[in-house]
Amino acid sequence: MDCFYMITNKLKDKDYAITNEIRQYIEDHGKRCFLSEKDGEGHIIPGTVPEEAQCGLVLGGDGTLIRAVRDLGEHSLPLLGINLGTLGYLADVELKDFREALDRLFEGQPEIEERMMLEGSFRGSRKDIAMNDIVLAREGKVRIVSFNIYVNGALLNTYQADGVILSTPTGSTGYNLSAGGPVVEPTAQMIVITPICSHALNTSSVVLSADDLIEVEVCEGRYGRQEQVSLCFDGAEQTTLVTGERVCIRRAGQKAKLIKLSRESFMKTMRKKMKGN
Repeated sequence: MDCFYMITNKLKDKDYAITNEIRQYIEDHGKRCFLSEKDGEGHIIPGTVPEEAQCGLVLGGDGTLIRAVRDLGEHSLPLLGINLGTLGYLADVELKDFREALDRLFEGQPEIEERMMLEGSFRGSRKDIAMNDIVLAREGKVRIVSFNIYVNGALLNTYQADGVILSTPTGSTGYNLSAGGPVVEPTAQMIVITPICSHALNTSSVVLSADDLIEVEVCEGRYGRQEQVSLCFDGAEQTTLVTGERVCIRRAGQKAKLIKLSRESFMKTMRKKMKGN
C-alpha cells in the first residue's frame, strides 16, 4: 500500500502529536498520507476523501472506528483501527505497535475482513445504517413499552420491555451482550434481536437469518396512551418514534471492511479484552 487516509479522534489526540508522528513515519518511507477533513461535529466532510487512498487509519477507539465506517458510507475503503482508547475491541493495532503494522502494510495487500451492516428505514424515505446495532428504547418516564416484532410480515413476538436491540454479529459484543444477548462470531451473517429488561420470565434473544426483513412497531400504551421511543443507530443518530410508527430493518447493501493484521483468533481476543468488563 502506498497511499493512506488518517481519521483521528481529536479528543484522544488533541494536539495531533500522535497523528503527526504516524504521518511522518509513512512519509519517511516514501508513501503518501492525507488527513481527514471534518465539520464542526467531528464528521468527515462528504466529498473530501481522496480517490487514491488505499487504506484508512483510524486513530481512536471502537466508537471512532464505527463513526468512520458510517461517515465513509459507500466508500469501499478498508480501515485499520489504531487503539487510543481503553477496550479497543475492534481496533486491531495498539499504539505501541503502529510501526510494525505500517511496515506490513507497506509490503503488500493485507487480509481484509468484511462485516455485515444493518439498514433501518422509517417514515417513508428516511433511512440510516448501523455497524453495531439499531436500538429502540423508551423515553421519558420509567415504564415499560410494548413492541410488536414482525419477521417477513408475520408477527414473531410482542415484547414488553425498556427497549429492543437489533444487532449485527459485530455488535453482539456491545449493548447486546450487556442486555444478556449471545456473542456471535463477527464475520457471521445473521441478525440478533434482544429485548432490554423485558417484563417476562422466559424472554430470550432470537437469532434470525441476515436475509430476513424485520419490522418493529411501537404499540399503544395502557389506557390508549401514546408512547414515545428513541430510535438510535450505533449510539449516534437518534430519532423519536411514537405509537403506531415502525422501523424496517434489513441487511445493508454495503459492508464494513476491516484490515486484519492480528493473528489472534476471535475467541482469544474476546477472552483477553472482555475479561473483567
